Amino acid sequence: MTATNQPASFLVSIEITGTRLGAVAGRLARARRGLRRPRTATVVAALVLGAVALAAVAPDLFTRVDPLTTDPLSLNRGPSAEHLLGTDYLGRDLLARIVHGARYSLTIGVTATAVAVALGLVIGLLAGISPRWLDTVLARFIDVLASFPAILLALVVIGITGTGIVNLAVTLGVATIPTYARVVRAQTQQVIRSDYVAQARTFGLTPGRLVARHVLPNALGVIPVVATIELGGAIIGAASLSFLGLGPQPPTPEWGAILADSRDFLVIAPWTGILPGLVLTATVISANVLGRAIKRGYERRSA
Repeated sequence: MTATNQPASFLVSIEITGTRLGAVAGRLARARRGLRRPRTATVVAALVLGAVALAAVAPDLFTRVDPLTTDPLSLNRGPSAEHLLGTDYLGRDLLARIVHGARYSLTIGVTATAVAVALGLVIGLLAGISPRWLDTVLARFIDVLASFPAILLALVVIGITGTGIVNLAVTLGVATIPTYARVVRAQTQQVIRSDYVAQARTFGLTPGRLVARHVLPNALGVIPVVATIELGGAIIGAASLSFLGLGPQPPTPEWGAILADSRDFLVIAPWTGILPGLVLTATVISANVLGRAIKRGYERRSA
């Protein structure tokens, strides 16, 4: 009897050990995927955004020239040892204006993103946990808001509130609320239907604690991914509206305003438009590349 059962128990032990080893191997494989060496494009994007952020916080590290100082003897001068990126039509140092402009462009972009995240999170979370009728009303509101092009909606809001840095940031934030509201609503509804939330309800967890413990952390998990990608859109949106004269007013060295100043001199001084445009493009592309890298990492952790 013992001799007959011993091989069977031995095989069961091997099977259990193999299962455990397989689980450990799976966890190690997922850990290796999480520690995968970042791509070159991601590293470059992070360096570009880091340089822009540093310029916004400490512009004196890049140049000590006043971006508002004019020089009538150096109008539209090309790059030189004295002015590394040349001067504009008023003789202002272009490098100083680009560096100091990072503060305005990045501030508007980050503020607009923060406004969109805050309002989108509230609307999406409320829609995800509400009864069907309220969810339908909020979903239709999001659809109506999303049906307007962001720039057109921003133009309408700025026409009501007026120009300026704060108004521009809030306007861009309101225009991008649907992106965050839809993501949070979908995440919230997915969590609400999950088995562990159903088990938490059986243990008598109140709706408030249920949202705080389970729904909100899962809904917030995807926000950094969307926010990083949308940051580039907010920066380019701010530059577009500033180019139209609806953002910071002259002589503020905001990137869109710098491009607007250069449009009448592109033939005789092309650097005044090309160089700020390249900086703006590099910043927006870097935000998108970094956001997609964060998205890949998030998807690997969720797999």
